[in-house]
Amino acid sequence: MRRVAKLSAACIASAALALSATACGSTSSDSDSDSSASAGGGKGVKIGLAFDVGGRGDRSFNDSAARGADKAKSEFGGSIKELTAKTSDTEADREQRLTDLADAGYNPIVGVGFSYATSMQKVAAKYPKISFGIVDSVVKGDNVNSITFTEEQGSYLAGVAAALKTKKDHVGFIGGVDTPLIKKFEAGYVQGVKDTNAKVKVDVQYLTHGSDLSGFSSPDKGKEAAQGMLDKGADVIYTAAGSSGNGAIEAVHGVKGAWAIGVDSDQYNIPGLSAYKSSILTSMVKNVDVGVYDFIKSVHDGKPLTGNQVYSLAKGGVKLATSGGFINDIQPKLDAAKKKIVDGTTKVKTAP
Repeated sequence: MRRVAKLSAACIASAALALSATACGSTSSDSDSDSSASAGGGKGVKIGLAFDVGGRGDRSFNDSAARGADKAKSEFGGSIKELTAKTSDTEADREQRLTDLADAGYNPIVGVGFSYATSMQKVAAKYPKISFGIVDSVVKGDNVNSITFTEEQGSYLAGVAAALKTKKDHVGFIGGVDTPLIKKFEAGYVQGVKDTNAKVKVDVQYLTHGSDLSGFSSPDKGKEAAQGMLDKGADVIYTAAGSSGNGAIEAVHGVKGAWAIGVDSDQYNIPGLSAYKSSILTSMVKNVDVGVYDFIKSVHDGKPLTGNQVYSLAKGGVKLATSGGFINDIQPKLDAAKKKIVDGTTKVKTAP
């Protein structure tokens, strides 16, 4: 797990000016990426990213947010400052992280994950001239943009795929932490399975509970949970658990005929998971990158988004990845299920 160094505002500002990271005493969780303004003559943007546990390199949720920021920086010029949460973080730690970025002049600042909700509400109120964005939570404020998704809808389609692909009528769901957000994934998945084939058994397990967020960054726990489900007969496992899902995918790959369903990013195409790609049936892609990019662009254009931007199935906010071609044979049925959700015929639950 990466350590997070608490940087002073002066240290962050120095990093933004391209001084060495060593001079600021940063760790692997604190990084800068600088470039000149875009060729079009734009001023560029100073993007502050406050990552959830796991940070850039989790091959899932945080990486998707990072892609959105990277795209914005590539188009508009400027710099990116990244700070990453620890599993031991307190509310004060999260508040300080956002405050450090604000004091150093980063604008916009994006909190990647619902855990930043309370701290963002406090910090945004203190810095009304800075635009704040938060992923996976709704925070009120004149200078706050909430980026949310209909995870349950995409997960419903993952459940349909699992029910159509299982040969044992037995599938599983692994959640990182039993939060309301992750329960949306569970609810949609289980409903999709049962609506497709009521005879299919669905095992459900959460890696951690309550305020223990290590369930999002413990591949060993993901692997152990998946192995337990496989041993009990499940042959399709969907994991919504950040980098913990990497362990689950590894476990599934070790069982012939079993399938893993990835999450957030198209995990079939993640280089770090290439050894297991033949076992990744599909991924429930949550286009966090699109939401983050849209927000940064709005700030760059001088018209910052505020309120709640909902990225739904109908708007392409969530979808099933087709990489590998493993769901090509069931695509017509998936398309039919999607149509029913989009037109309102199927109402997907947001809680188990």
